[in-house]
Amino acid sequence: MRPNPPMPNWLLACLAACLLAAWPPPAAGTDGAAAHQPPAVMLPMVLEDGTGIDVSQYLVSEKLDGVRGRWDGHRLWTRGGLPVAAPAWFTAGWPPVPMDGELWIGRGQFEAASSIVRGAPGNDAEWRRMRFMVFDLPDDGAVFAQRARRIGELTASAGVPWLRAVEQFEVPDRIALDARLAATAAAGGEGLVLHRRDAHYRAGRSGDLLKYKPYRDAEACVVGHTPGRGKYAGMLGALVVERDDGLRFRIGTGFSDAQRADPPPPGSVVTYRYNGLGSNGVPRFARFLHVRHLLPPPVNPPGAGAPRTPRPCRERPR
Repeated sequence: MRPNPPMPNWLLACLAACLLAAWPPPAAGTDGAAAHQPPAVMLPMVLEDGTGIDVSQYLVSEKLDGVRGRWDGHRLWTRGGLPVAAPAWFTAGWPPVPMDGELWIGRGQFEAASSIVRGAPGNDAEWRRMRFMVFDLPDDGAVFAQRARRIGELTASAGVPWLRAVEQFEVPDRIALDARLAATAAAGGEGLVLHRRDAHYRAGRSGDLLKYKPYRDAEACVVGHTPGRGKYAGMLGALVVERDDGLRFRIGTGFSDAQRADPPPPGSVVTYRYNGLGSNGVPRFARFLHVRHLLPPPVNPPGAGAPRTPRPCRERPR
């Protein structure tokens, strides 16, 4: 009898992810603190070309492609509920008021910002590059125009150089909005965010909050890998990903050779760009952009044998 051939690494990874899904332990942050319930955050919907809205009823800001954070008045958390191991000096002097913001170091620097946030404690030199850009006050019952003014007052009174308010500006019409989007994209920005002036903070997807980009993008959970062929033999061929609604598809382009050699493991959340949807609902020409949430290192709970790893895909708002 011929022996069975060994399983390829990508298939082993898929099987491991399925086993881990049945046993999700409490996640730990990079500073060893336990995760807590992910904060209920307000999330934008997409403003499509040709959508008729009165843009004068909105305040507009640049969409900053950093790592979203929630300051609860005492410590800093990720959107998924993991503690951020920022140095003590970074949050010293911050107001004891819950704030939504973006951990951001500059345009086109998402990967660097994500690496700093995921890094081990003690990387003070890297954190000197970071800013927390505040764009909302989740516990404030006022309308957004008033919240925006209060953000400016809070950050100014704190006097902390790396704690800043996201600039909000006005546009008179759609032509001016499109011109601002084009200028932002040309300068390396990701896009714009529109927030209704009279909107109250409301967790979940809301038409009161819109993102406007020169292209479409979305997030999906990595559930497996397919093997590469030809010059990519022994490397990643494509990521198998799953959307929040359960639809699975492949992303096979947009990777560097280094990413193909060491692809994001199952459980990671990736951002991809696409050109609309096909008749079957699958994103057309999906292209990998970057890892949004990398699978954390394994944790070994008391009394357990092999290390187990939590799945960040479970942390995403549904």
